[in-house]
Amino acid sequence: MKILLAVDGSLYTRKMLDYVTSNRTLFDASHEYTLLNTQPPLPPHARSAVGASMAQEYHREEAEKVIEPALATLKASSLQATSAWKVGSAGETIARFAEDGKFEMLIMGTHGHGALTRLVMGSVTTQVLAHCGVPVLLIR
Repeated sequence: MKILLAVDGSLYTRKMLDYVTSNRTLFDASHEYTLLNTQPPLPPHARSAVGASMAQEYHREEAEKVIEPALATLKASSLQATSAWKVGSAGETIARFAEDGKFEMLIMGTHGHGALTRLVMGSVTTQVLAHCGVPVLLIR
């Protein structure tokens, strides 16, 4: 099975990785895992001030800070994964990546905000669910 793991470096990512690595009857080395980190775009004035290559380097470095520990967690449990990062709106970017990559499952941690918080702030999870046709497993 081709599985996408959305990671943002938060406690919720940690819980999701713990769930995957501790449930070996569901998630074993026979699956193909990919870690995805999304980075919010820099404001246009900041991007133009530093230049496209510096902005790209900044996003790469920030993504590596999240991806490397997640890869190490999986590797410690004998699970191999590839990784990718994208710049854009997190929910829509994750959903698009999952569909374009023909993943069979998307797993992500969720903060579990209530309805009022989602109404005011929005939610990456809500956006993923609204835009993604791939089955999503949420870990809280």
